[in-house]
Amino acid sequence: MRQLILDLRPDSPPDFSNYLPGPNVEALAALRAHLPGAAREPLLYLWGEAGVGKSHLLQAWAGAAGAAGAALLRAGETLPEPPIPALAVDDVETLDADNQIRLFGLINSAREQGGLLLAAGTLPPAQLALRPDLATRLAQGLVFRLLPLSDAEKAAAVVIRAEGRGLRLPEEVTRYLLTHTRRDLPRLLATVDALDTFSLSRKRPVSVPLLKEMLRLTL
Repeated sequence: MRQLILDLRPDSPPDFSNYLPGPNVEALAALRAHLPGAAREPLLYLWGEAGVGKSHLLQAWAGAAGAAGAALLRAGETLPEPPIPALAVDDVETLDADNQIRLFGLINSAREQGGLLLAAGTLPPAQLALRPDLATRLAQGLVFRLLPLSDAEKAAAVVIRAEGRGLRLPEEVTRYLLTHTRRDLPRLLATVDALDTFSLSRKRPVSVPLLKEMLRLTL
């Protein structure tokens, strides 16, 4: 059981339809429009703290733009040389010096020759520890901050996840999850998945005591 929560992944791949926007409706709408043949601005930058769904949205966008040959690059991967039709770059604050130069060139190429770029980081462009010219370029595109969900929105997401697995989640279990476990949404949803599996393995209904037992085993 020690690795149960960490090893679980969502049943469905990330896409726009399974992202709960909460206060990020405007950002989601802009991202849906940031696709080949529809976007007017070649660069869109998302920023926000961990757990607000940046990586989910980058994967969703790469999937939606896949017909145009979209690629998704994560921390530690080498960026391609321009031109490229559509590219998503996660964790821009971790880019090394060479990749910062490449991203600067990719942005210029997208503006001059066509192409789309989606980037994400934890801070707004002006506060990123990047080359000043790159930070300036990132700020010249569309910039959206992703805000965390409220407790009520997280509770709704947890219940929806449980219902999708055919699991009835008592209200007291939802409250316990929100007050005694990590509160970022990916971990909350993974905990629901793990609790469903644990309940089946123990042949016991979901309850706060069962949740406590599972959490003790995973510490």
